[in-house]
Amino acid sequence: MLAEFKSHIENSFPHLLESKFILACSGGLDSVVLTHLCHACKLKFALAHCNFQLRGAASDRDEKFVTDLAKNLAIDFYVTNFDTNEYIAKNKVNVQLAARELRYDWFASIMQDNAISTLVTAHQADDNLETFLINLSRGTGVDGLTGIPSITDSISRPLLAFSREQLMQYAKAEKLEWVEDSSNADVKYLRNKIRHEIVPELKELHPTFLRNFELTQFHLKGANAILRNHIELLKSKIFETTESGFRIAIDELNVLQPQSAYLYALLKDYGFTAWLDISRLLAGLSGKEVRSKTHRLVRDRTYLLLEEIELNEVQSFTIEEGQHEIQTPIHLTITEVDAIKDMTSNILYVDKDSLKYPLIVRKWEKGDYFYPFGMTGKKKLSKYFKDEKVDIISKQKQWLLCSENEIVWVIGRRPDRRFSVFEGTKKIVRITVST
Repeated sequence: MLAEFKSHIENSFPHLLESKFILACSGGLDSVVLTHLCHACKLKFALAHCNFQLRGAASDRDEKFVTDLAKNLAIDFYVTNFDTNEYIAKNKVNVQLAARELRYDWFASIMQDNAISTLVTAHQADDNLETFLINLSRGTGVDGLTGIPSITDSISRPLLAFSREQLMQYAKAEKLEWVEDSSNADVKYLRNKIRHEIVPELKELHPTFLRNFELTQFHLKGANAILRNHIELLKSKIFETTESGFRIAIDELNVLQPQSAYLYALLKDYGFTAWLDISRLLAGLSGKEVRSKTHRLVRDRTYLLLEEIELNEVQSFTIEEGQHEIQTPIHLTITEVDAIKDMTSNILYVDKDSLKYPLIVRKWEKGDYFYPFGMTGKKKLSKYFKDEKVDIISKQKQWLLCSENEIVWVIGRRPDRRFSVFEGTKKIVRITVST
């Protein structure tokens, strides 16, 4: 197996030959075999072990085992302890998710502190099969059936080409020692139930089941690549870039069949799961929206508007007299000038004496009105936006510059004439917004 592993690294993971990496080691069979294989290939790496303090003395035993393994092989190592139960109580997550979040956050911090770009994990072919069956049991798309990727941006999994049986044979032949995690035998966990009860039955039904599964997954990955290429080409045609994200013509979506499948393929990467609500949005009223944890999709006349949700966005900011610049919530510069020169939508000239400080930069609100420059009388902002065909998301993102309760500037769009420079103006202020 060593020769096969070395060839596999050279052909598929050449980056592991070039620079040092972190190897996640639990002390179990898979990670111990991977450690010995990498050491035998003279790769440069350090072990990293997490003690989740969930199994008392057994957890401490595993930590000592990995520490001794690293010392015996003269390998650098990192060890940390987590109060996992406290994390579970605080974040309201289950044991598996808590352990995953804790260890990967810690791995990332080690890598950042030591300028290491790759984490290597010991996932193998049977893990891939188990993940496939878990996703299948829960309901998934093609992505969920293509299995664990062998390489992502920062994680490499060189053992995915090898079965658990191959690892066991190598460990016995090399007389390797490892530790067993008793929780891996507890079939109350779905993965363990699949591992110990379902997969053995499948392998008994067909002796080459794992190999057949790998071949099937190879074809699924190919089909998924074709699908992704088609979807990316379609997105380039119907996703129109805007200041805040994308807008998608509803007419373009209505001709796609099967529509539900296309909506899933086009929008799943933005975290959406409420597919029935999104289908209804196509025939809904303007202003209706559907949200994921990271994005929102808003119906606006003949378009769906897609944008990332901004968390804890600042809603207003004050500008004191004498202050010449603000960086948040938008970048404004304020200077006194002798005359009006450049005239663009991003520059406003006002009569300084008409301003009452502190000025306020805020979002527009229902009932706001102003006296648009170049027009007679006052106008509600809602009517102004409608006449200018400003979409819903752009309206929600619109900033106003105000003097007390009066709008000075619908920033970047239209000034209020009450603050304009006139023949008797003594001091001129230029206000510039940087986009």
